[in-house]
Amino acid sequence: MQEQSLTKGDQRRQAILGMLKQKGRVSVQDIVDTLHCSEATARRDLDMLEQTDSVIRTIGGAIYDAFHTAKEVSFEEKTTLSWVEKERIAFTAATLVEEGDIIGLSGGTTTYLIAKQLKARSGITVVTNALNIAMELADSDGIQLVVAGGILRHKSYELCGPLTEKVVESLNIGKMFLGIDGFALGQGLTTHSESEAQIAKILIKRSERTFVVFDRSKVGRVSLFSIAPVASVHACITDAPLEGPLQEELRKRDIRVYVAK
Repeated sequence: MQEQSLTKGDQRRQAILGMLKQKGRVSVQDIVDTLHCSEATARRDLDMLEQTDSVIRTIGGAIYDAFHTAKEVSFEEKTTLSWVEKERIAFTAATLVEEGDIIGLSGGTTTYLIAKQLKARSGITVVTNALNIAMELADSDGIQLVVAGGILRHKSYELCGPLTEKVVESLNIGKMFLGIDGFALGQGLTTHSESEAQIAKILIKRSERTFVVFDRSKVGRVSLFSIAPVASVHACITDAPLEGPLQEELRKRDIRVYVAK
């Protein structure tokens, strides 16, 4: 009786979840072939499962992540976490921006706060793939804004995918301010989203210097998808001194750490 009370969509999503639990990973094409639905329906179902179950969207499909504890939260949820610390980090980052600079801002709450700090500035160019950052700077007459369009990720407001990558690959960025979900010695810079990790790699590649911005809660945390090793960073901007082997590795590689006051 319970099976009959479910809608067709609920039944289809239960079937997809079963496929994920059994295989660990599923592609959109797998869903289309097995459940005889359209690609659009399969993608929409995966997006819905990501909101309610231990499912992480990847490029072209999803993986089951029941044992991963650091699940991605939405931008709105992140605004309740370490907001004051992130404001201090953003203020410090903004002091490193000079007139004539071409800077990059990835998605994230800290980079969004950097945008707010820069809003009244003039003579700078901002490259971003984050829709909320673009909207924040849209009415700033003194800022030339370059937006890399693509497919919107609703949790982070980042635009990702082949369209975004194609735009970024043609740009030259001076100072890149990169938000992350995890920063650890062995795994380096990590994030929850495969598509965000991919665009972050290209942003780093197209930048002269990369400033990674993160609060102390990200230190030692490892998210699912790797962006780059610690060695790819030119400087860190955080809210507390780094310690132990991570601090020693940064010192050895002459990577500067800015501690926001």
